Amino acid sequence: MSRHVVQVQPRSSRSSSFKEESEWSTGLCECYKDVGDCCFALCCLPVFTCKVTSAVGACPCLPLLDCIGCVPPASLAMRASVRERYGIKGSVWSDCLYGCCCYPLSWLQISRELKRRAASHTSSSSSSSARYTFLTSLQGAHLI
Repeated sequence: MSRHVVQVQPRSSRSSSFKEESEWSTGLCECYKDVGDCCFALCCLPVFTCKVTSAVGACPCLPLLDCIGCVPPASLAMRASVRERYGIKGSVWSDCLYGCCCYPLSWLQISRELKRRAASHTSSSSSSSARYTFLTSLQGAHLI
């Protein structure tokens, strides 16, 4: 019986295709770039957050958990998920801060990011990826 020693550890697909971190495509307070969503979010924020969560492919009822505690878990999870998916700079602490202090603005920023990334993906679509499955239906349309 021979023993083989692994000298090179396998790498995850994320680390082998690591990209430099980028910034959010719009700032937190740039609601004027999507007035329709801004008005809708300000009039009916719970429905808006459920629509955004649904567009990501998560359970649409997830944002309803945000009313449970002082730190909104769905907002935190959505920001972290979008940051991770697109390699956006930030941390869990900043996600928590935005979720607690700037809740509607945070959801609007997530919505704008998803729409911009989906639009840029469809315009430069050279390969299809499973992680864009839910976002490609948003091409040229509002999340709502």
